[in-house]
Amino acid sequence: MSERDVQRIRVLSEVLSGRRTVVSAAAVLELTPRQARRLLARMRDGGGGAIGHRLRGRPSNRRIAPGIEAFAIDLIRGRYADFGPSLVAEKLAELHGLKVSAETLRKWMIAAGLWLSRKQRRMFYRPRLHRACRAKASRRRWSLQLP
Repeated sequence: MSERDVQRIRVLSEVLSGRRTVVSAAAVLELTPRQARRLLARMRDGGGGAIGHRLRGRPSNRRIAPGIEAFAIDLIRGRYADFGPSLVAEKLAELHGLKVSAETLRKWMIAAGLWLSRKQRRMFYRPRLHRACRAKASRRRWSLQLP
């Protein structure tokens, strides 16, 4: 439970005990009085645990099935191992009818070890040593001829 939820429970329990009004509780929690009454009703029905978000700990409704992820990774390994995530997304949609965003494919490819970020891909070259400057030598030659 987060610190915010603990504070909500503490303030709403003060409302239930009669030490605070709903309007003052709403001001402390930075909510409207209507939202405070709604939270208070949830707390009366389900206790302190009902204050938290109801989907906490559950998988998203918009998640992609694990079988689709495994299928996509197998296709990428077999046919598109040297492609980037954007091109892979286009090819999967065009040739296989699998519409997945490039960002999702990027995450999957990184997890499978098929893709490295630009920073990780960067090759380090040995620094090139500077040559001695010839301009100084030519200046000296000119200075010797002038006097």
